Amino acid sequence: MCKDQITYQRKTEVTADGSNTLYIPEMDEHYHSIKGAETESRHIFLEMGFNQCKQDTIKVLEIGFGTGLNAYLTLRTAEEKQKKVNYYSIEFYPLSWETVKALNYSEEADFRALHICEWNKQVAIKEKFHLYKWEVDFTKEDFVIGLEEKGPFDLIYFDAFAPEKQPEMWNDQLFKLLYVNMNKGGVLTTYCAKGMVRRMLQSVGFIVERLPGPPGGKREILRATKF
Repeated sequence: MCKDQITYQRKTEVTADGSNTLYIPEMDEHYHSIKGAETESRHIFLEMGFNQCKQDTIKVLEIGFGTGLNAYLTLRTAEEKQKKVNYYSIEFYPLSWETVKALNYSEEADFRALHICEWNKQVAIKEKFHLYKWEVDFTKEDFVIGLEEKGPFDLIYFDAFAPEKQPEMWNDQLFKLLYVNMNKGGVLTTYCAKGMVRRMLQSVGFIVERLPGPPGGKREILRATKF
């Protein structure tokens, strides 16, 4: 997926749990599962990731800001649990607010705040939730340097498009870079449970678990821990 392909069409679709997602016809790819966008995000990233972090302050790195759903659900969960969160989200293809506002959770004030705030700057969305939306190319040195400056991280949401759609994102060099910039005990979660992904995560040092997928969705997901 090249930078000039940011002009791809995005269509709004209703998923099985009633929440919306976006679909890219040119790639035949959805931003979230059609089996339930919110259900998928909550299960993979919140239940299997965020809720496993016991510390009061959590530094999160998200690979793929996308529609902002993961960030929004994390903000809400952090408020419920009274956690302080420093949330860094990487996106090389930012969506316009015109595209995102068609989603059926876009009327929420916090969701809108996540989208209209500045990129490449830390913004206090809430007193205890600070967001840094980072528009960066993963293949450039700026990413490597920036990751070292912003880390180490306690939790990583790896939510890139599928390996067959965005193969450049699924490689051992990137996983190694993430591993190095995580705290001991840090956790990475991803919806993709393919054998090649599991083996790459293991090869760079992670202890990898196969876990049950979200209700009605993928049979398995992966959680990788740095010990």
